[in-house]
Amino acid sequence: MSLISANKKNKTNDFALGQKNITMVQAITDALDVMLERDERVMLLGEDIGKNGGVFRATDGLQKKYGEDRVVDTPLSEAGIIGTGVGLAVNGMRPVLEIQFLGFIYPAFEQIATHVTRMRMRTRGELTVPMVIRAPYGAGVRAPEIHSDSTEAYFTHMPGIKVICPSSPYDAKGLLISAMEDPDPVLFMESMRLYRSGKEEVPEGYYKEEIGKGKKVKEGKDVTVITWGAMVKTAKEAADSMENRDIECDVIDVRTLYPLDQDIIADSVQKTGRVVIVHEAHETGGVGNDILSVINKQAFMYLKAPIEKVTGFDVPVPMFSLEDHYLPSAARIQTAIHKVYSF
Repeated sequence: MSLISANKKNKTNDFALGQKNITMVQAITDALDVMLERDERVMLLGEDIGKNGGVFRATDGLQKKYGEDRVVDTPLSEAGIIGTGVGLAVNGMRPVLEIQFLGFIYPAFEQIATHVTRMRMRTRGELTVPMVIRAPYGAGVRAPEIHSDSTEAYFTHMPGIKVICPSSPYDAKGLLISAMEDPDPVLFMESMRLYRSGKEEVPEGYYKEEIGKGKKVKEGKDVTVITWGAMVKTAKEAADSMENRDIECDVIDVRTLYPLDQDIIADSVQKTGRVVIVHEAHETGGVGNDILSVINKQAFMYLKAPIEKVTGFDVPVPMFSLEDHYLPSAARIQTAIHKVYSF
């Protein structure tokens, strides 16, 4: 495909037509399909994403529909995938790169830290890297070592890349489309636990959700619970159960880890004065510390109790028999909510 033709956008209808009840992985496939049809600059690259449809079948059927030039099976080289994506992006394409598991991204770390995130600054805005890196992450699916890491904080520490982590099919599709249209690089984290754990009504066709905006998934006045990804469902379960003790919780899904929606965090904390932060990543150096910083700046004087964090432990994600113990549970979150409420 020539760069001239690649820079022409198809004139498709901008309006969603109807709804369909689908899983998160189906919503991701749908978003990729929409953008492959809508924008000829969009390309997919990754290991086994073409004929096999990817390890989780997120790209199933797309190579057959759009051809091997648009949905490209790559060699087993994460550094090569990201490096190729950089070259495509600075030359006018919109590559979407699949890393089979977030824990496999480490060989490509140098490419991301040195080139992906710095190109705009290095060239004084002459070049940008409009690319999306898709990466399944997280524990709870009985995967082998390295497959279950939740190391998003490595990337939120890199100025120049946005980090998104949806918790529902609707958000996954809308945010992925936004990521594919963003002028800068995006790491799009997809919880493996959520891929097929439930369905939701999702608009057909093209729609977007704003990057950098959180979402309130439960309204309450007593305690603010802040989380993202697979932990949203667990946190809401814990918050629902606390109503039996007459404790009402605001549950905030930040959705974007960088940039954080500081307003939704501060507004909720100023209302409740009590906070529990939940994430499955290790406690030390986690994104929860960035949320603490936001609260200290914008809502410290409203606090009625010390902030509690419920996180994974500071150990590598353990193997099957201890995996559930490693993950934050509804019971652990309930204990933290009660602790801040009764302080």
